[in-house]
Amino acid sequence: MRKLIIPLVALCCAAVSTPTFAWWGYTKTQYPIVLVHGVTGFSTIGGLINYFHDIPWNLERDGAKVYTASVSFVNSSEQRGQQLANYINTLGEAKFNLMAHSQGAPTSRVTASLIPGRIASITSIDGVNKGSKVADVIRGILPPGGAVEGGVNAIANALGDLVNALSDSDNPQDGLAALETLTTPGTTALNDALGWKGVNPNGCSGTNEDVYIGGHRIKFFSWTGDAVYTNWTDVSDPFLGITSAAFGSEPNDGLVGVCATMMGNVIGTSYDMNHVDAINHLFGARSVWTDPVALYRSQANRLKNRGL
Repeated sequence: MRKLIIPLVALCCAAVSTPTFAWWGYTKTQYPIVLVHGVTGFSTIGGLINYFHDIPWNLERDGAKVYTASVSFVNSSEQRGQQLANYINTLGEAKFNLMAHSQGAPTSRVTASLIPGRIASITSIDGVNKGSKVADVIRGILPPGGAVEGGVNAIANALGDLVNALSDSDNPQDGLAALETLTTPGTTALNDALGWKGVNPNGCSGTNEDVYIGGHRIKFFSWTGDAVYTNWTDVSDPFLGITSAAFGSEPNDGLVGVCATMMGNVIGTSYDMNHVDAINHLFGARSVWTDPVALYRSQANRLKNRGL
């Protein structure tokens, strides 16, 4: 009887545990993933609120090693890129897969230009790769050198300092530099300086997946949403509804036009999510049609299958 019971118990345990561990290893990339936040972003606030909400955990639970970088709340992409390079150089692993949201995308491309041998891939998520018309509008209504411009800059810098205090960081803040770098002319100047690596200067498309910087091959990917109102419980949707007016009839996610996000291998451009949904905020309030967490997990698996 005992000989019969032991195999039955083992079979039952296997039946229960198999679904739990069936996906383990799905996101286990060769190189760690570094999540890079966008403008007015942070790594964590008080160790409780993560810029990427529960995306780090959903990558880690099936094998990925994940870091969340902290760069300036507001500053130029050049300055943020140097900060990200400095952070990566403190980490022990040989290479990293950067997954970058919004301004995190040009920030990561600057980093790749500085330390190309440490970067295995860059994934742009609703990235500001050719500028934002919202930034163009804001720049247009702020008279350069005026009191209004100075006041807005002071507020942005003060918010950045507050985020520093809450997230135990000391990143320098420069609101005007952030605004300038995100305008169409500002991003064009950055792309000129970077040699338009991974970004197509002449059309609404991506480029080759393989991008060579300093003799190193780096994989470039991108995706974006093209929706604004996706969940009536999400209080960020009405704000994005206002900012989306800057684009007229051009498809956009509320802050960035679809064409301006394209970089490298374009995985998708019509996901039902807006700029905030792309990081699974606010706190998971999103469209029923697109799960941003699934996009991150799928991308990690794609990187894994490419030996990254």
